[in-house]
Amino acid sequence: MRYSRYTTHPVRTLSDPLPPVDDALHEALPRFVQAHQRLFVITGAGISTDSGIPDYRDNAGAWKRSPPMTLQAFMGSARARARYWARSMIGWRSFGRAEPNIAHHALAAMERTGHIELLLTQNVDGLHEAAGSHNVVDLHGRLDRVRCMTCGDITPRSLFQKKLAEANPLWLDMQATIAPDGDADLDNADFASFLVPPCPICGGVLKPDVVFFGENVPRARVDTAWAHLARADAMLVIGSSLMVYSGYRFVREASRRGLPIASVNLGVTRADDLLDLRIPLPIADALAPFLP
Repeated sequence: MRYSRYTTHPVRTLSDPLPPVDDALHEALPRFVQAHQRLFVITGAGISTDSGIPDYRDNAGAWKRSPPMTLQAFMGSARARARYWARSMIGWRSFGRAEPNIAHHALAAMERTGHIELLLTQNVDGLHEAAGSHNVVDLHGRLDRVRCMTCGDITPRSLFQKKLAEANPLWLDMQATIAPDGDADLDNADFASFLVPPCPICGGVLKPDVVFFGENVPRARVDTAWAHLARADAMLVIGSSLMVYSGYRFVREASRRGLPIASVNLGVTRADDLLDLRIPLPIADALAPFLP
């Protein structure tokens, strides 16, 4: 078991119990941030749960519900697309109103003080930008945009939401529990009756402008992230289990380069053995000291 120079607590492995929470743990992240001027920050679903958006995994890194839609299923089945957009139309009513929380605002404040080289988010909610962060790469895209898979036309989600509602008025009164990424849990619904409008330009299939499972992250985003990682002097991971390789690869490379790596997460992460500092605190508590 390794010990971090930022706190007296050891860096936990997957089999270790959570360390006790004390003043030293609360002071560890400010000490880590103050020691570095070019942080490469990665955020995951855990940072947005205080905004009312659920995350995918439990503290052990396991799925809380069935895995999300894959690109192959979405493109290969009109019924799968109807199911996706029906659930998304209901879920968007809450997801689209989500607002940044303390953690988002704290990171925006850290950017203003010059501590952040890049904020790489795995989330698709746009809440970092809404909080005032500018140097952001939305690794997995943005749910507030809709893309045609044929001609590439981009439509604002707000406009497409109106088209979905106009085409499916009987669905508007449905109530459901919001799920991750703007989805909603609709039990026993007949998705065969749900109508999905086509692209207004070419009639093609419309898909949210996000990276589905089984889909590659656009090369330009990855290249931008690598370029910023080359300039970073440390890495901070917040609210991510890093179970998805698209984010984990950057942590692995940071470790290879010898960069100090800190993580704020209550549960286990795929990179626990690479961490120099692990802070098992609620994210808002850990980041509150950075608010102006």
